[in-house]
Amino acid sequence: MSRFTTIWRKEVTDTLRDKRSLMMLALFVFIYPLIMWSTLNNVISKSTKADRETNEVIVIGGSQAPTLMQQLKQQGITVLDHDDMDEPAITALLKERKQAAVIRIPESFSKDYQDLRPATIELWSDSAADQRSKLERVTQVLNSYGISIAQARLLAHGVSPAVLRPVQVQEYDTATSASRSGKIIGAIFGIFFVATFYFCLNLAIDTTAGERERKSLEILLAQPVKPLELIAGKWLAGALICAVGLGLELSVGHFVLKSMPLEEISLSWRLGLPSLLLLIGTALPLCLFASAFEIALAMNSKSFKEAQTAVSFALLLPLIPVIVVPMLDLNTQSWMYAIPVLAEQTLMLELAKGNAVPATAFLTTAGVSLALALICVGFASWKLKSEKFVLGV
Repeated sequence: MSRFTTIWRKEVTDTLRDKRSLMMLALFVFIYPLIMWSTLNNVISKSTKADRETNEVIVIGGSQAPTLMQQLKQQGITVLDHDDMDEPAITALLKERKQAAVIRIPESFSKDYQDLRPATIELWSDSAADQRSKLERVTQVLNSYGISIAQARLLAHGVSPAVLRPVQVQEYDTATSASRSGKIIGAIFGIFFVATFYFCLNLAIDTTAGERERKSLEILLAQPVKPLELIAGKWLAGALICAVGLGLELSVGHFVLKSMPLEEISLSWRLGLPSLLLLIGTALPLCLFASAFEIALAMNSKSFKEAQTAVSFALLLPLIPVIVVPMLDLNTQSWMYAIPVLAEQTLMLELAKGNAVPATAFLTTAGVSLALALICVGFASWKLKSEKFVLGV
């Protein structure tokens, strides 16, 4: 067994025995899928809330507009007749949030209607209450009622109702449910790749700054092992933990999306297993980069706490592009595949939309992360050759 393999097995075994590392791994495997499930489930619940709940309105003076009452009932809105109330009473009633709105039809309605003057209908609502969808349905019925009256009057005077609509706008949405899903869900799913930098955080710090603090790094270097072999063993052990964590996290997220009723909000998740495996395979160099980056950064610290602080601040860097770029609403461009984490997120978006992704995008995504990983490993190996560094002089 080579010295490199011995170091690699030792670091992996130590990590598997460390409860803190395993808890962090489990936490990040499930925390992002749980947040995504909670967010989407809340959106689905709100969108179907109006269909599940009874839509009731209080109507004052409803006998003056029987056609309106009939149209409200035809739309599934329950009409509750009520005696006249003043403004404080209506406000107090709406604060109970049992009904979506109060419709008050003044006594002058019938006379104004017969005299062909604008007849007033008061619509009272509480905008602070979470009943917007119910209120929209009531407003639609009122608007439809007004239009039907206008059309009837025009017909009575021999005028076509079409004069009310000089322009007819027809809307066509060319987006598919897959493209909408890719934009929304893919952006949420893309944040999963940030967790890659947390899976091996403990291992990277403990095997560098931790060993330096415990003076065990000097003992290791006193053995017949080259600095590159030592760093490579630690690096690939951290990368293995990252790869396992990322694979589990993406699989759990994929299963969560497949099990949710996304069609309720006009979305879908059609990313197949082959595409998911391709994405995981392309993201493996990101695991190599995450492990190498944290090792190169942590080994410059003299204690575990110092390394923890330095790496924690540095881990804000991968978050910046995956948050800022989606906010700018940019179209996919080739330079995005050259930025780690953003590249994997962009690949996820394109695959989720069902778009054809060129091979160069996969090669750039994997190649840039691999190149950066090798640079970090080279730097760490070069640093380890210095006695001043090892002895902390």
